[in-house]
Amino acid sequence: MNSTGNPWRPDVLVRREASLFVGLGSVVIFTVFGGGWLGDLANPAWATFMFAWLFAVMLWASFAVVRHADGLAVLLGEPFGTLILTLAVISIEVVMISAVMVTGDDAPALARDMMFAVLMIVLNGMFGLTLVLGGLRHREQVFNLKSAASYLGVLIPLAAMGLVIPRFTESTGDASASPLFATFLILMSVVLYGVFLGLQSAQQRQDFQQPVSPEGDPADATGDDHAGVEVIGVGYHAILLVLTMLPIVLLSKKMALVVDHGTAALGAPAALGGFLVAILVLSPEAMAAVRAAMANRLQRTINIAMGSAVATIGLTIPAVLIIGFVTGKTVELGLENVELVLLVTTIIAAMVNFGSGRSTVLQGVIHTLLFLAYVVLLFDVPT
Repeated sequence: MNSTGNPWRPDVLVRREASLFVGLGSVVIFTVFGGGWLGDLANPAWATFMFAWLFAVMLWASFAVVRHADGLAVLLGEPFGTLILTLAVISIEVVMISAVMVTGDDAPALARDMMFAVLMIVLNGMFGLTLVLGGLRHREQVFNLKSAASYLGVLIPLAAMGLVIPRFTESTGDASASPLFATFLILMSVVLYGVFLGLQSAQQRQDFQQPVSPEGDPADATGDDHAGVEVIGVGYHAILLVLTMLPIVLLSKKMALVVDHGTAALGAPAALGGFLVAILVLSPEAMAAVRAAMANRLQRTINIAMGSAVATIGLTIPAVLIIGFVTGKTVELGLENVELVLLVTTIIAAMVNFGSGRSTVLQGVIHTLLFLAYVVLLFDVPT
């Protein structure tokens, strides 16, 4: 529905965008007092309170991000609404990784581990959850087969060149890329992802829309994941979407400190902290994907999950390699052996499960189990 009156009027803006102002207020508070508050988390009750505060604020902001992305989706149509949401969320990931690389301790595998966590979350966790929920409600769901083929066609070479081959090249003694191959990876990622975005938003836009029946209605669609969305204007939703993402970005590093302390205190693996932060950052997309699947509009779920996977590699690899060139820091991209097997298994499963243009609960269960395998392997470390 369209709002009435001036949406920029201060009282209206504060009431409608309360999560933004609470988030920005929390950023200011933690900037001023966070050093002391987060410097000593030995008291379990205090650490729990810090976690609950940050989690609640970031989750509230995530709901607002989804609301503005839904508004843009209504105004611009698919795949633009989903594309904007995907680029905004993945840009947060890239900014977080870049900031840690520039200002933090030397962590050669940081970008690789974060990219792999995002891939496992969106390709297995997000897919699995949405397909199970959508399948239980609608039994069988349809999507545009051409879109799945396009996503996989871009994802496979990006993943192979960026995350697999650096493990086996002999030009370096570790899993990093040589200057020559790193330059090629930057150019390849930018060109391939740029061409894909151009085709997705223009020439092949119809391939990324919900299939239509001969009568002209979305095939088998029984609901509207945008129902009840307050639509104001493109400029309003675009600006507020970006602004609402800021508290999530700025507070995520504070959350990482709390999570890292908790994992260390509990003796959990170090990689668990980055995994939990990645889930929080991806929560806006996960909520949007679930709503779309429950409304029987699986194409939007495909666009969100597969789009995030492609954007994660296509945007992160050029960014971290350029930072590595500028700062002189080593960037290891090649996955470890167990991660390689899990990545290849995930891509093969996606190729098989999305080869018919229809999905059921079975496909969701398969990807859910692969996600659980990834979580289990996080804890499967030498003792």
